Amino acid sequence: MTDLLFINARLIDPLAGTDATGWLRLSGGRITATGDNDTPQGAGEQVIDCRGKCLAPGIVDIGVKVCEPGERHKESYKSAGLAAAAGGVTTMVTRPDTTPAIDSPEVLEFVTRRANEMSQVNVLPMAALTKGRQGREMTEIGFLMDAGAVAFTDCDHVVRDPKVFARALTYARSCGALVIAHPQDPGLSAGAAVTSGKFATLRGLPGVSPMAERMGLDRDIALVEMTGARYHADQITTLRALPALERAKANGLDITAGVSIHHLTLNEMDVDDYRTFFKVKPPLRSEDDRLGMIAALRDGLIDIISSMHTPQDEESKRLPFEEAASGAVALETLLPAALRLTHAGQLTLPQLFRALSLNPARRLGLDCGQLSVGAPADLVLFDADVPFVLDRYALKSKSLNTPFDGQRMQGRVLATYVAGQEIYRRG
Repeated sequence: MTDLLFINARLIDPLAGTDATGWLRLSGGRITATGDNDTPQGAGEQVIDCRGKCLAPGIVDIGVKVCEPGERHKESYKSAGLAAAAGGVTTMVTRPDTTPAIDSPEVLEFVTRRANEMSQVNVLPMAALTKGRQGREMTEIGFLMDAGAVAFTDCDHVVRDPKVFARALTYARSCGALVIAHPQDPGLSAGAAVTSGKFATLRGLPGVSPMAERMGLDRDIALVEMTGARYHADQITTLRALPALERAKANGLDITAGVSIHHLTLNEMDVDDYRTFFKVKPPLRSEDDRLGMIAALRDGLIDIISSMHTPQDEESKRLPFEEAASGAVALETLLPAALRLTHAGQLTLPQLFRALSLNPARRLGLDCGQLSVGAPADLVLFDADVPFVLDRYALKSKSLNTPFDGQRMQGRVLATYVAGQEIYRRG
């Protein structure tokens, strides 16, 4: 394993909250030294001159869908790994909404083996909370943890029966397991394609009130308070949900929350002309909601930014808006899209990487996501300012359903390192 010394780097350290020029040394797959003064002299190490570009902890992306088993034509562990490396994502935390669902140790062992064989980035699998994600009977949480599951979720299938969900939360608490839920009232949101309001009415599309998210979160918070479980809301997207989240945190509940990059950078008006690549779940919200999520992120009320990478093939998207599948790919667009918040002066780079790297790592009990001595050498080197126009056909994902196709973006990954090994270099 080659020792590396990065010099003339703009070090983005989310733990210290600093953005300063300095150097960083790697050895044995870990960070061994760092500083902001004169570069030390070393022997037998490869020196990389960053020329003032940004060096930050690799992104830890919670909620990536890889379509193995069942739909490899949409995304495989090989293609997802290539896309992640090109996007500066060094750890993918994958969802269990596959066919079949990852709800048994045998299926989990299969996907773990595939991930280890085919992907160069770290892959941490989540498992289903209930069998078949049907919300009727909880999975064998203890056995699945022994097999490597880092969290439990039914993804966008809300567990309708509060008694079943309470039992699962209670058992998860006894095992120390993290439960990730999708706050949404399933009755109100059934059949919805967009957020309700004047725009939805003008377009003749079925909408869902943002109150459905608030109602779902209120129920989950009550059950977390009752059971004492560790809980993470996968996506908070509306202002109406924030007061409940704030109260839960103030009351000392073990609750964190995430938001997708699409809900931070796009709004409901982007689905004009019925563009199905902008159809995601939950649907895109109002501009006030979008700005509110950015403020909540800046204040620490929302903890994590995720790509919510959801590959869909052309046949699933080239349909009338109501019938088209929800979701967008985002492993490669996560960082440049997130940098829009920095360029707009809404978040600093340390704040951004706190949500992209440090907080998700901490929530999962990982020691990555920081530039501290002894931390894993999972890093991304990027130019925060270089402009480009996104071409979806240049993406490494098998599916190309990105809402950013043809858009002007600013910021590109130059190189990605996992355990000190270069796994991607642009050009």
